[in-house]
Amino acid sequence: MENKRMVFSEELNRLRHDILAMSSLVEEALGKALAAFQDNNTELAKAVREGDTAVNSMQLKIEDAVVMIIATQQPVARDLREIFTILKITVNLERAGDHAVHLAKTAIKLSGRTPFRAMERLALMVKTGQEMIRASISAYLKQDPEAARKAAAMDDIIDGEHKRLSEELLKLMKKHPELLKKALRFLHTSGDIERLGDHITNICEAIIYMTESRHEELNA
Repeated sequence: MENKRMVFSEELNRLRHDILAMSSLVEEALGKALAAFQDNNTELAKAVREGDTAVNSMQLKIEDAVVMIIATQQPVARDLREIFTILKITVNLERAGDHAVHLAKTAIKLSGRTPFRAMERLALMVKTGQEMIRASISAYLKQDPEAARKAAAMDDIIDGEHKRLSEELLKLMKKHPELLKKALRFLHTSGDIERLGDHITNICEAIIYMTESRHEELNA
């Protein structure tokens, strides 16, 4: 029994390592996508799109490992809650990676065009999203529910910037109708990044469930 528990712990540690690796890939993709958007760098944008396969592969690898653990180790109670959390983390990290791809696609479509002044707000949203990823994964690895709550609270920054950016773009479209198409694309991109924070909040909620055995809705 003791030997079986040791095997389970080793396999769980490998999963934690893979979660950290996957989160690093997503965080890096967001940074590259933002840089591509800011610099009108189509090559970098294409690299983000191509690199998304690594994130998807990592998700499948983790899910396969989870199935194997459940089948061979028969985890119970607290162990099952962590396995549930791992699955929630991978799903939401994969979706966060999708937002990086969407941002990269927009960078390609707006290539060569002067960015709006709202770029600063969008950049803050993306960087806050990256910080939320780092903080939430750290909270998971440390099994720290309070750190998870603090990570989720950063979503208020993303929501606030999205609201202000939307208001600015609406005023711009009224004043300069010729910029309508570009402004709408920018507005859509901001909305997409706003949902990035929601996915990381989902991770934080799963961490609280794992550590405190109760469901808590954050940022309601």
